[in-house]
Amino acid sequence: MKLFNFGVAGVVSSLLIASAASATELKLSHQWSEGDVRHQVAQMVADDVAAANVDLTIKIFPSQSLFKAREQYTPLSRGRLDMTVLPLSYAGGQQPAYNLTLMPGLVKNHDHGNRLSHSPFMTAIEDIMAKDDVMVLVHGYLAGGFGTKDRPCITGPEDAKGSTIRAAGKAFEQMLAGAGASISSMASSEIYSALQTGVLNATNTSSESFVSYRLYEQLTCYTPAGDYALWFMYQPLLMSKSIFEGLTPEQQDALRAASAKAEAFYLEEAKKGDAVAAKAFSDAGVELAEMTEEDFNAWRELAKTTSYPAFVAETPDGQALLDLALSVE
Repeated sequence: MKLFNFGVAGVVSSLLIASAASATELKLSHQWSEGDVRHQVAQMVADDVAAANVDLTIKIFPSQSLFKAREQYTPLSRGRLDMTVLPLSYAGGQQPAYNLTLMPGLVKNHDHGNRLSHSPFMTAIEDIMAKDDVMVLVHGYLAGGFGTKDRPCITGPEDAKGSTIRAAGKAFEQMLAGAGASISSMASSEIYSALQTGVLNATNTSSESFVSYRLYEQLTCYTPAGDYALWFMYQPLLMSKSIFEGLTPEQQDALRAASAKAEAFYLEEAKKGDAVAAKAFSDAGVELAEMTEEDFNAWRELAKTTSYPAFVAETPDGQALLDLALSVE
């Protein structure tokens, strides 16, 4: 009987060891706080994967606690990081094509951005990612707008003339300079004090930053993202392709299912974020302006002579990629 008990214990022990060996923990890093929608997307994927009971867990490192904001793509592509939520244009230095994911006039609104995410344009971008051993799990665009202080609201290009503006991204700086604005580059965290001290009298940033940095305390007019907006930034949940391919089929299926659910959530929350920003400014007594289709088209025409040629000049196959993006209705 003792030998039999020893044998059963040995078998159970072996099974437990085998089970532990098959369990996998993935590390997911991002730059935002736990209240941010991008963290919520990551947490949703982590929770749903855990609930699938496929011996797969995702440990999230928010607020740049594992890698700095702009230093996530390289470790991801080299297998030192499993997953990240990242504005893809942050990696534009490694892959210039990614700069097209923060380009004025390519995305009109959130639904248009969603179509762009599932178009041949994004397939071409994903092909470039694959060469870096990176893949997309969750697509998503976040929008932004314009704000001004003691000067006219900005809806069309003519409104930017004579302003001193902070723009979110090089391509936007190029376009706004073409509209006759003076550019002052700085981090979004510095906008408030720059408006307060008169260094800026206009700014361009994300809906989330307009609210989180309380810019409604400094601005007199706000042009939120609505039916039309100029500023859209692609911020997907990415994963190491090799790490994904090393998972079991059941783990891969759980990740895909969780990601599809999170992507639908991301789209709806992005729309809500714009509405929250507009209400915050309205409640603070700030004038709201609306960008029309005519305004949007005017900005795109300006981008065709400023930002777009600069992108094509520095990007292999840049014109083909730009044409693919512009072809999405």
